Amino acid sequence: MFESLSDRLNRSLKHLSGRGRLTEDNIKSTLREVRMALLEADVALPVVKDFVDRVRERAVGTEVMQSLTPGQALIKVVREQLTEALGAESAGLDLRTQPPAVILMAGLQGSGKTTTTGKLARYLRERENKQVLVVSCDVYRPAAIDQLENVAGQVGVDFFPSRGDQKPEAIARDALERARKGFYDVLIVDTAGRLGIDDAMMDEIGRLHAALTPAETLFVVDSMTGQDAARTAAAFGEALPLTGVVLTKVDGDARGGAALSVRHVTGRPIKFLGSGEKLDALEPFHPDRIASRILGMGDVLSLVEEAERNVDRDEAEKLAAKLKKGKGFDLDDLAAQLRQMQSMGGLGSLMEKMPGAGQLPKGAGAMADEGQLRRMLAIMDSMTPHERRFPAVIKASRKRRIASGSGTQVQDVNRLLKQHMQMQKMMKKFSKGGMRKMMRAMQAQGGGLPPGMG
Repeated sequence: MFESLSDRLNRSLKHLSGRGRLTEDNIKSTLREVRMALLEADVALPVVKDFVDRVRERAVGTEVMQSLTPGQALIKVVREQLTEALGAESAGLDLRTQPPAVILMAGLQGSGKTTTTGKLARYLRERENKQVLVVSCDVYRPAAIDQLENVAGQVGVDFFPSRGDQKPEAIARDALERARKGFYDVLIVDTAGRLGIDDAMMDEIGRLHAALTPAETLFVVDSMTGQDAARTAAAFGEALPLTGVVLTKVDGDARGGAALSVRHVTGRPIKFLGSGEKLDALEPFHPDRIASRILGMGDVLSLVEEAERNVDRDEAEKLAAKLKKGKGFDLDDLAAQLRQMQSMGGLGSLMEKMPGAGQLPKGAGAMADEGQLRRMLAIMDSMTPHERRFPAVIKASRKRRIASGSGTQVQDVNRLLKQHMQMQKMMKKFSKGGMRKMMRAMQAQGGGLPPGMG
């Protein structure tokens, strides 16, 4: 996420970090590079100008110039202004109204409204413990209603049926009545989109808004559209009293311009980020955490929150007890750890949130190859329970059978076994000498990640 912007900004600021003295000339030169980095990330020009002006104003003042560590002080200023540009403080959903609280989803066709409706419903059910009803008022796009019904089934929330021959306002009123009678906490209304902004679309969604008086009106926008996202957001903001923005497809957006531009243009907070097609891939937007990620400082708070939600504590305690007794780290244990990693978004997602991510070498991307992780699991799934428990029995004929069963090569099986041996040695050190020795062992492997993850 935002790799291009992160890379350019880090390169622009890197040579200043250790400086004991800054001059107006090298600040000017650095800000020129920062400006180019933002423009190349497709950030809207007014946003770039405002950002650079604010940083310059603080950079040439006593805050930076008279600091004992001026290079670090300037980076701190950039981080704070980046946080400010992204929205300063996180803004969650405001559902403090008499139930059912209505959430109206608006946006162009193809922006990911229907999938985001499902993701948001799941988020509210699982994390906020809400009873959620969803309804589709998209009577134009073929199979839009069926798509939402399918998504609702996958995330475990109730779906209010509608038909293509009904009026959108009638559907909305009927759904609201059903939500009241069914004592639902939240009603999420998916609306029709168009390929472009038109008067009929804006008029229809305006009528829906009037009929529902929603607690939240969220604008769903594809982050990969860059400055177009900001222009579309501005048009919707004029037609509707938007309360927030959801940026979708951020996993495919290396530039990151939309996040900075949309917030500035609409004046409304970004409330969620959606990444990928998985229905759990929705995270609340925290400007300070995203600013830290962009500058390669990591996002430890999000990492901890994900661990609390996804890590199986019982399994972790069993593994710790097993290692303490000196019973060893077998392939079943390795498979369990890799699956835990998958549940937290994969190795790439974890690396992105680790402090110092911006300073990782280019080759580190290979370590985050999710395809490699899936291949490792496929290989272990092709083994017998006895083979996973006692890897030493896996000789040539067994390797050929395992490779054939997992659709891989014998070399892949050999690589996995070697990686497991390295992990086993590291875990042995952990069981004997605690976390300090484990961290030392990881460092000796050359980079702080477990051996075998590369």
